Amino acid sequence: MAQGATTTAESMSLICEKLTFTYPAKEAPILAQVSFQLITPGFHSFFGPSGAGKTTLAKIITGELHDYTGQLITNGLDRILYSHNKERLPGWSSVDHHLSKVITPSLLPEKDKLVDLFGLADCVNARFDQLSMGQQNRVNLIRYLLQDCDLLIMDESLANVDELTRETIILSLKEMFPARYFIYISHNAREVAKFCDSILVFQGSNQVHAPRMLQGCNVRTNTERNSAELDAVLLEIMNAA
Repeated sequence: MAQGATTTAESMSLICEKLTFTYPAKEAPILAQVSFQLITPGFHSFFGPSGAGKTTLAKIITGELHDYTGQLITNGLDRILYSHNKERLPGWSSVDHHLSKVITPSLLPEKDKLVDLFGLADCVNARFDQLSMGQQNRVNLIRYLLQDCDLLIMDESLANVDELTRETIILSLKEMFPARYFIYISHNAREVAKFCDSILVFQGSNQVHAPRMLQGCNVRTNTERNSAELDAVLLEIMNAA
């Protein structure tokens, strides 16, 4: 992964050029000729069915997977974190104790705000293993949000969370972290069409074409509505998938 020397949000970017990756012992690549650019902070999405390569691409971006062909260039995105919905924290630790222990000290004042926004105020003294799956996912996401990073990949990080709470969380993150890049991996077409700036649409595991980048509605407030634009983006997503 090549890294540039720029550090301001305006100059950060993620560029993928004709990236191809094949798992060992597999004949067909799971990613073939993938090209896209993310050049502005905010919410971006990988969308598509299970097994299409979304998580694989995320792990290549984080440096967990190697041996790909093509180019992956990060300009100024030096700190990249990956959050996923299957990650679990120690069950014996209280929510507040664990969050206070692992997050960046300079971001401690934001902890209570996020706990309230995420609907977790009644859970801070509970052990992690006492929480529901949706509550566990929200706690884990807060843990990553309050670490110092330039890009946070959210791989189904809001799974098992109700729609209204997910919407509140996404809008709050846009407001609180305007200079941060997010890649939101989801199977919810309406959600990514509504809230994301750009959407990389993957086809099925037997895809013939490379993923296609589309522009989303990038809604930023609860009062912002444009049903015609949202319907048009949804139609584009369905056609691309």
